Amino acid sequence: MTISKVVGAREAVSVIRDGDVVASSGYGGHGVAEEVLVALEQRFIEDASPRDLTLVWAGGQGDMEDRGLNHLGHVGLLKRTIGGHYGLVPKIAALAVDEKVEAYNLPEGVLVHLYRNIGSGAPGILSTIGIGTFVDPRIEGGKVNKSAVDDIVEVTKRGDDTWLFYRGFPIDVAIIRGTTADPFGNLTIEREAATLETLDLAMAAKASGGYVICQVERVAEAGSLDSRDVQVPGILVDAIVVAESDRHQQTWDTGYDPAMSGEIRIPVETLEPLPLDARTVVARRAALELEADAVVNIGVGLSELVGRVAGDERIQDLVTFTIDTGVIGGIPLSGFGFGGAVNREAVIDHASAFDFIDGGGLDTVFLGLAECDGNGDVNASRFGQRIAGCGGAINLTQRTRNVVFLTPFSSGGLDADIEDGRLTISKEGRFCKFVDKVSQITFSANFANDRGQNITFITERCVFRLGPSGLVLTEIAPGVDLQNEILDLLPFQPMVDGPTAMDSALFLPGLIGLRRRMLELRIEDRISYDEDSNIVFMDYSGMHVRSSEDVQRIVDVVDGLLGPLNRRVNAIVNYDRFQLDEAAVDEYADAVRYVQEKYYRVGGVTRHSTNAFMRLKLGRELERRELKPSIYASREGVDKDTRS
Repeated sequence: MTISKVVGAREAVSVIRDGDVVASSGYGGHGVAEEVLVALEQRFIEDASPRDLTLVWAGGQGDMEDRGLNHLGHVGLLKRTIGGHYGLVPKIAALAVDEKVEAYNLPEGVLVHLYRNIGSGAPGILSTIGIGTFVDPRIEGGKVNKSAVDDIVEVTKRGDDTWLFYRGFPIDVAIIRGTTADPFGNLTIEREAATLETLDLAMAAKASGGYVICQVERVAEAGSLDSRDVQVPGILVDAIVVAESDRHQQTWDTGYDPAMSGEIRIPVETLEPLPLDARTVVARRAALELEADAVVNIGVGLSELVGRVAGDERIQDLVTFTIDTGVIGGIPLSGFGFGGAVNREAVIDHASAFDFIDGGGLDTVFLGLAECDGNGDVNASRFGQRIAGCGGAINLTQRTRNVVFLTPFSSGGLDADIEDGRLTISKEGRFCKFVDKVSQITFSANFANDRGQNITFITERCVFRLGPSGLVLTEIAPGVDLQNEILDLLPFQPMVDGPTAMDSALFLPGLIGLRRRMLELRIEDRISYDEDSNIVFMDYSGMHVRSSEDVQRIVDVVDGLLGPLNRRVNAIVNYDRFQLDEAAVDEYADAVRYVQEKYYRVGGVTRHSTNAFMRLKLGRELERRELKPSIYASREGVDKDTRS
């Protein structure tokens, strides 16, 4: 006989006791169990119970007003909060500011990894994430207010290396969400935008001897779910709550969008283009930092617009955008849709996404900031009495080669006009985002310099780079006065390199030609000629040739370099990780023949690629055109051939 786990929301939350540790899954409005949270709030209002809960969450779960975890922002209901992001839950943040709870802020990636480790019985996690930031116990230890007196992060040594140890804790109740459940509690998530920490959090609660409540929008007949679609098995679920439709939206302003769940793909032309304003200028300039074939992460806030620029410029096939929810590929969404994407390629769980981030898998990350000082330290987690929380910023900035911060130069009333390709500051904001010393360290410039990272700070009027001794001013917008509208407003004296003018196209209507720039710049940087040896070096490693337009760009650059020499040259071509789409194979091979017959000495070209398939594919096409392939499996073969 089937014993159904389907219960009402009030019955489900009745198991929560005073002093329990309750952890909730979700991200913004994605995956938030609104029906369950409403029931828990109503129980407390009516019964004054449960009390003194410890509430744990990784990604911010709210609408900056009343929904999500804001339902739990009551004095007495909560005793302790351990959150990754407070910006979307102002009612809980207010309790922290007023010392009504013991409040802690830990990196989002640390928290989802803690869930996974708690589920496996581990005592916590050992990580370098957070060293040099406010999470470091030698600075603040992740404590948000004076009421937070317990140390939950420790410094430890392993050999010569310093690590942070984040202690685990039992989870008494886990609140998660899915799409469909059967009476046994088997759970699928086919209409969600991300899988999040749904499985890890359920396992953490069960390993702690706790209780798992799952909100869904529908219940299927027992045995009818495809086992391949089950995200959380029924053995991990204790209660299933079927939500009202207005409490189970895909996100706060979307009932259900099949493009967000991956059910359909949409033409990118249907996305509304960005208006030309100061925020768009910042996002456009940031997008110029993109490189073809890069793996990129987009943060919340102003940096969300980089994804919109990519959509406008039609470059989504040249880079892979990711979001720390685990969404990979496609065009990231902004606003309440942030955390999801349309036309995505894949979705992995929240903890795995941070495995990739912490392991250095990203090439570039775009983030916002609250304040930055002359040393290059960044505060993105707290601005006066406004607690935002670090979210995933600490994880994202400590292992990524290129970090780009986006910010208006000032806030609180900034009025900047764009006309005829120039920027005019009509009214300065009340608060300069650049300060003498940041009030909280979310990003450590010294840590970044020690790691050799490339750090860029972009505003509507200027661009800074991080140098060995602090900020270096490198670019200025057309129309902006360097002394009066930048240097005089800074509480520190940056180094000034130039500065050069920011690209005028950023301040003009229409596209900035980002696709052409990315491909052309990458090709030009890959081809060089050494006059002494009469060798042209072509580094095509990692390059992706997709179309006849791509082929023609390569030919144009080669013509421009070798045509004026009026002599035949030797050539060495690196094809490691080179990709050649079928649609461009014939044209590319014809281009190779053209370049070889026009510019190379007889027998003067050698090529190498570690990819056996590419050697076979390209070699076959060259032989068809009566050219000697000369494609080696390693650079050593090239060197040997060149010497001979």
